[in-house]
Amino acid sequence: MKRRDFLITTCAAALAPRIALASAPFDLVAQPVIGQILPEGDPVTEMLGFNGSTPGPVLRARQGDTFDIRFLNQIDEGSAVHWHGLRIDNAMDGVPGMTQDVIETGAEFTYSFRAPDAGTFWYHSHNRSWEQVAKGLYGPLIVEEPTPPDVDHDLIVMIDDWRITEAGALVDGFENRHDQAHQGRLGNFARALVEPNTPVRRGDRVRLRLINVATDRIFPIELEGIDGKIVAFDGMPLPNPQEVSNLLFAPAQRADIIADVTSADQIAFVFPTRDDPYLLGKIPVEGANTTRQPSGIPALPPNEQKQPDLDNAVALTLTMQGGAMSRPASTQTDIWALNGQSGLTDTPLHRFERGQAARIRLVNDTRFPHGIHLHGHHFFEVGTDGSLGAFRDTSLVNAGGTRDIVCVFDNPGNWLLHCHMLGHQAAGMKTWVEVS
Repeated sequence: MKRRDFLITTCAAALAPRIALASAPFDLVAQPVIGQILPEGDPVTEMLGFNGSTPGPVLRARQGDTFDIRFLNQIDEGSAVHWHGLRIDNAMDGVPGMTQDVIETGAEFTYSFRAPDAGTFWYHSHNRSWEQVAKGLYGPLIVEEPTPPDVDHDLIVMIDDWRITEAGALVDGFENRHDQAHQGRLGNFARALVEPNTPVRRGDRVRLRLINVATDRIFPIELEGIDGKIVAFDGMPLPNPQEVSNLLFAPAQRADIIADVTSADQIAFVFPTRDDPYLLGKIPVEGANTTRQPSGIPALPPNEQKQPDLDNAVALTLTMQGGAMSRPASTQTDIWALNGQSGLTDTPLHRFERGQAARIRLVNDTRFPHGIHLHGHHFFEVGTDGSLGAFRDTSLVNAGGTRDIVCVFDNPGNWLLHCHMLGHQAAGMKTWVEVS
């Protein structure tokens, strides 16, 4: 990426207006759109989006409310919508070939599901997702706590990259095999999109909801101009808020940060590199809040976390294989494989009885990192001391690394388990589990 590609301001970073869905059905329309991805004054880009924009509208409800969404497909190929991170009924998960049929051009499908957890989630296409998400079929989904935390601003920050020409055209080659065998489709232009696009004041307390919506890029992020704590990962509150440092987001991962504005100029979202740091986006700071008094940052109210029976947990291993510069498994049939198998097979990785716990060792036997995402559930990442750590739906496993996760499989259905580097998923890195 060139330096100018990062030097953008929030004047060019606008999302669609907020929309509350709890009270009435809502139409979500996938359609071609024109996006201002490059800075204002540069050429626009032909993309895909929802309801006339990319990212799509902010879908909001309160915890326990029901989303009632009629999806209409007005693009020239089949699609479907996955509600990433929500622990909902299997039939509403939005995975063609597993939970529903693909929704063809001109057709529609009604998604109706209760929002059991408060937190930061998102929605995106799950048909040809490596292309449709790259073209803009995604948006934020926010489930508010019954009593939200005391903040002056609740801001969504969606981080993305695009492979784009100076004329504003998205570069073709979404199924480039070289990309898929390496890190995936990495863009040459990146931005942090902030919604709502309004200034804050020095002394304000803000909630930042960071979401990595890129198809393949892992984003390290440094925040400037605030002092606060990380209060949630992947929508799930942390029992003890953590310091804001060493933020690293695999595709699909999220973090909620509650912080006080300390700068008189701006809150900056910075991409650190070996050379100069690059500004992905900023929130302008204007004026000062002289009424808010300093106070500690408490933990968010917890969502339900069923404690696993570790003594009787099923022990499984999921080994990532293939890719460039690695010896393929003898049984794999595509670029990537999990336990020697590429793509979905007739037999699941494991069949669980409802409520059964599993400790799964994620082994990355490749030269590239992978973000492993489980549908319909969250899981505990196991610390180096054996303790149960953050409760997540996507776990980043470095090249050559190993990570244990522990999950209580309590949501019935057939659930996808895959790398959320979507180019890797497209080239074989996916499997599934069955919960009866």
